[in-house]
Amino acid sequence: MLNAFTAIAQGTRWVYRPGMRRYIFLPIVVNFLVYATLLSVVWQRFEGWLGYWMSLVPSWLDWLAWLIWPLFFLCLVAVVFFTFTVVTNLIAAPFYGFLAAKVEVNATGREPLDDRGLAKTAIDALGRELVKLGYILPRAMLLFVISWIPGLNLFAPLLWALFSAWVAAITYLDYPMDNNKVTFADMRRRLSSRWWHSVSYGGLVTLITWIPLANLFLLPGAVAGAVLMWDAHYRTEPTPSGAIVR
Repeated sequence: MLNAFTAIAQGTRWVYRPGMRRYIFLPIVVNFLVYATLLSVVWQRFEGWLGYWMSLVPSWLDWLAWLIWPLFFLCLVAVVFFTFTVVTNLIAAPFYGFLAAKVEVNATGREPLDDRGLAKTAIDALGRELVKLGYILPRAMLLFVISWIPGLNLFAPLLWALFSAWVAAITYLDYPMDNNKVTFADMRRRLSSRWWHSVSYGGLVTLITWIPLANLFLLPGAVAGAVLMWDAHYRTEPTPSGAIVR
């Protein structure tokens, strides 16, 4: 059975084959520009942000500063890289959709069900990203609030890690599903039905986004890996009980 690691490893090999590289040039450039901008902002403001939030800690919790500081640090880092992922995928979505379609044809021998033209596909891809944001942002805001509640914030790093993995799964596995006319609600149902495959894949993609510079060249491979995961685990629809119909 295809797992997250082998899917991304094989996907990375696919996107760097001759004839496929043209589809990853623009996404890499977009990711580089966003990544450089974000790192510049973080470099200039990170210490100030951290100092501000630490100043909001009640004086009666000063004795826990040794624990609260690293928790704040981890949460802030998680938010920064979460923002990087959301922004880059919003901008690069049309390119990733085309890449996923090309990989599906070459790697699986199947044509995507999508019969839209290039222009409509690009516009619809941006609309789909906005739907994702409508799903993700309220949950991210709730988790952000939890991150500052004494006691509950002890679990915040773990919750952010799980949430980031789920968001990455939704983000990347949606490219081949959108190309095959799977609705957003149906896509989430399919991901939930194979929860471990979804979270392990999303978790690995999240780790990749944390690798400086290398992530720029590995994320297109994650798109191709999502196509392989789609073909192996999600193409068939789940039954109401959660089983996969063969």
